[in-house]
Amino acid sequence: MTMLRDPSAKYSAFPQVPLTNREWPTRVTTKAPIWLSTDLRDGNQSLIDPMDAEKKTRFFDLLVKSGFKEIEVGFPASGATDFDYIQNLVRSGRIPGDVTPQVLTQSRADLIRTSFDSLEGAKTAIVHVYNAVSPAWRKIVFGMEMDEIKGIAIEGAKQLRDNAARLPGTDWRFEYSPETFSTAELDFSIACCEAVMDILQPTADKPIILNLPATVEASTANIYADQIEYFCKNLPNRDRAIISLHTHNDRGTGVAAAELGLLAGADRVEGCLFGNGERTGNTCLVTIALNMYTQGVDPQLDFSNIDEVIQTVEYCNNLPVHPRHPYGGELVYTAFSGSHQDAIKKGFAARERQNDERWEVPYLPIDPADLGRSYEAVIRVNSQSGKGGVAWVLEQDKGLKLPKRMQASFSHVVQALADETSRELGADDIWHAFEGQYLATEAKRFQLVDWHETHSGADRIFAGKLTIDGTARSVSGRGNGLMSSVIAALSESGGPVMDIVDYSEHAIGQGSNVQAAAYVECRTADGKSLFGCGLDTDVATASVRAILSAANGA
Repeated sequence: MTMLRDPSAKYSAFPQVPLTNREWPTRVTTKAPIWLSTDLRDGNQSLIDPMDAEKKTRFFDLLVKSGFKEIEVGFPASGATDFDYIQNLVRSGRIPGDVTPQVLTQSRADLIRTSFDSLEGAKTAIVHVYNAVSPAWRKIVFGMEMDEIKGIAIEGAKQLRDNAARLPGTDWRFEYSPETFSTAELDFSIACCEAVMDILQPTADKPIILNLPATVEASTANIYADQIEYFCKNLPNRDRAIISLHTHNDRGTGVAAAELGLLAGADRVEGCLFGNGERTGNTCLVTIALNMYTQGVDPQLDFSNIDEVIQTVEYCNNLPVHPRHPYGGELVYTAFSGSHQDAIKKGFAARERQNDERWEVPYLPIDPADLGRSYEAVIRVNSQSGKGGVAWVLEQDKGLKLPKRMQASFSHVVQALADETSRELGADDIWHAFEGQYLATEAKRFQLVDWHETHSGADRIFAGKLTIDGTARSVSGRGNGLMSSVIAALSESGGPVMDIVDYSEHAIGQGSNVQAAAYVECRTADGKSLFGCGLDTDVATASVRAILSAANGA
């Protein structure tokens, strides 16, 4: 079998929604939806090895800590593991008073009863009943007509009503899903939901939750939004229903579908942290929440320590979070490209000069620090990197602020090292290369032992003890400043003839005993540029070392 050259012979384009005067394209998200985590149910059933009670408990605690107020804790009718876990969760008192547990069940009397029993004793709880309504399921899976499918929904609603009356100690809430909504006839989904509402009699104060899932994502996200808006506009007693979204990611647009569905009138979003779920997964709640955050909307969820969240999810699911996953991936705030690094470096420099907190750094849609990430990991160096990335690493790791021309010169040293090793270079690699190029004195031609300075009229006289080619020598030189007198001493001692092109210095850190860093660019008689760096607690000594460093580069 190979891909068809005419796929239309096998696959049909998804039909448009008969929606006129659609409103969702011009709307803007201004507040967070109600969130429901389905990690302990939908995410759990998609695992090769489902979570045990210890992992489910750890995951539940993470969800509570992150701010979720509604958590689907399992599918109690699936077996003893889920049933016992849910009962123990209720009886242990682990559920905070402002958190509502939810369970899922098919629309069958025995399964619904078991689901209620699992939550007995809870302060408040949601029981979620579903039955598939789309043509493929009606024809292929059930062999039923529309009236028979609607009858399953009605019977499920009656079971919800009767079981709630059987266990009056809990404040019961109800959720109904016309499962496979996104591939079903819209008017039939509305008819099933209306029939369920007729049985359960929700009110504006105690609304029913109607979940409209993209069980299998089969259309572009805009069509799903049209479906949601059509449903909301045509559902009788819309004010008595919370419209919930549960999008899957078969087409890779589960997040977009949920975001557009909210614009189309939905109130609630169901999904998992980092989008775990059957097939290609479901919508990623972390991504949707932080997308809102970057638009200035408080998502009412807290991912201040994103790495802790990832570690817990990876441990409980035994699945890795992809390094390029939005907001959470190991590499999503990392730049290897030289042009990217330069833009980010300039963005951070501009931020130090601005007078407000408004975030505007190229290539970074969110401040990594808001999620507990350090700036040290933003720029990493490999063979694709440029001078900006190298300079950033040295500044972040060692506090050095290399002049631009020196950055360019040293980047060639790092580029050669990266090509030689064929791997990413860490901060230690870059520092060792910098030391070897500019700071290390062993095996270098000129090494400083001691020095002092005197004045003679307008001239300054450098007198020092150097090791030159392995031999200790006393040298001296006269100039109109300290550095020119050092250059004169070197020239008179067989060193290179140089002129100073540029000099800069800065303190490393703060306080009275910090080191000074001095940088110099010199030019030889034949026009060659030489760069040097000196470090010392005395800024004058640092400048002397910088001149010697440049001379050693000759």
